[in-house]
Amino acid sequence: MKQHVLVVEDNERICYLVCTYLKKYGYDVAAASGAEEAKDTFLSFSPCLVILDLKLADGSGEELCTWIRAQERNEVSIIMLTAKSSSTEKIHGLKLGADDYVTKPFSPKELMARVQAVLRRGGQFCQKICHSGLVIKPRKGQVLLYGRPLKLTKHEFNLLYYFMENPGQVLTRDQLVHQIHPHNGRTIMDRTIDAHIKKLREKIEDTPASPQRILTVRGMGYQFHS
Repeated sequence: MKQHVLVVEDNERICYLVCTYLKKYGYDVAAASGAEEAKDTFLSFSPCLVILDLKLADGSGEELCTWIRAQERNEVSIIMLTAKSSSTEKIHGLKLGADDYVTKPFSPKELMARVQAVLRRGGQFCQKICHSGLVIKPRKGQVLLYGRPLKLTKHEFNLLYYFMENPGQVLTRDQLVHQIHPHNGRTIMDRTIDAHIKKLREKIEDTPASPQRILTVRGMGYQFHS
């Protein structure tokens, strides 16, 4: 499971360099050049780490950092990337919620070392699976859709977790039953699973009548489409 990193940087050359190194180190990367684009990407991509330039064309990195923390996303790590090098600026950035502060010009290898160190400290809070705006955090028992928390029952959560762990695979009703009652020998009717799927679709599908995430495979079961 790759960790997601969002790079917010309006300098194309620097953004390309940082993204290239992150991918080389095995991270799943998204990029945004401005504050508004970064907010939309943050909600859909659900990163574990944001590398944040403080000078953006449509807003400040400080304001964006405050916005991220206001989303109750304290498990998200933030590294500020900026030409501002004074102690006062660094202290201000850390007080806003940044976990580290890297000044330009910088060594890409040093930045990667900082990334690894920050994620080692906070990575245990960022275990998640993400697919097209849908995020499940198994350790926290939390599900987000486009950044909005969803309320799922225990059975719905277990089914969704199983689906998202096995994207693209056709899962039989017997397999799904085992996720709900792994130690229960009683017979679970097919229509019971179908009822759970119906309720789950109502919560995670943009249009439940025409599902795009949990698909029915006739005569076989269901398939999670990412």
